[in-house]
Amino acid sequence: MTDLLIRPATPSDVTAIHASMLALARFIGEEHKVRSKPADISSNMFCDDPAISGLVAEIAGEYAGMCLYFRSFSTWHGRKGVYVQDIWVEERFRGAGVGEALLQRCAALTRANGGTYMRLAVDVRNFSAQKFYSRLGLAHYDDDQLRAAYDDAFQALADGDTGGAR
Repeated sequence: MTDLLIRPATPSDVTAIHASMLALARFIGEEHKVRSKPADISSNMFCDDPAISGLVAEIAGEYAGMCLYFRSFSTWHGRKGVYVQDIWVEERFRGAGVGEALLQRCAALTRANGGTYMRLAVDVRNFSAQKFYSRLGLAHYDDDQLRAAYDDAFQALADGDTGGAR
């Protein structure tokens, strides 16, 4: 598509990026879990030590989607890589190659910085995304299981108050 542009996110994109995050959460029925605000994205993306980076897709100058990612490292492989946190394509632009172009650019940027892999998680109910990622060569690995500690569980872990053996 000749009028498709993939570019780094700028501060003026934050509102659209946050709206895309909300749309993604709504799509998988988890909007109630989103606590972030646009200011959270902005302060963590456009700072001296960014926690996250972003790409924006435009078609004919119109916002078409985004990809949020951060650097990663595989201790087993001894290589740098990237973790895609969120990717979203506006519904009216689906099927136009936007998602694939976003992931390709993310992979190319990662490779240019010495990276050799891409990882992401996909909601177990999002079958269309699973099919899309498989088509692009992002394989499902049964030997990994995502685990997380949030809120009180994270605070307890940080405080050393997990009730586990010491």
